[in-house]
Amino acid sequence: QVQLVESGGGVVQIGASLRLSCTASGRDFSDYAMGWFRQAPGKEREFVAAISWSGGVQQYADSVKRRFTASRDNAKNTMWLEMDRLQFADTAVYYCAADPSPRSGLSAHYDRTDSYQYWGQGTQVTVSS
Repeated sequence: QVQLVESGGGVVQIGASLRLSCTASGRDFSDYAMGWFRQAPGKEREFVAAISWSGGVQQYADSVKRRFTASRDNAKNTMWLEMDRLQFADTAVYYCAADPSPRSGLSAHYDRTDSYQYWGQGTQVTVSS
């Protein structure tokens, strides 16, 4: 079992930056590939970013490439999502998720919610004018 807690959400102006954190407890954090997903009102949860256990492999949704950066520190049991040049379309609840399957990189289906076993409760990000 692993517990995930997101933090760092809030209301920001368009074009601003924000950093989300995901802190894990329970099993060894370094066992997991991790993902970030988001869900806007009335929409399905969508993939944002994924990062391998070492941090060496990362994937991003096209809509956030070159604006968002995922990183992690296994010694701190923490993962971050640095979000720059935020847009109205980035408004959503952001979730972190853990994939405990042993592998060196990412799942072939890293962008699917069913590839992740553990989820946090989410943190709201609202981009305003």
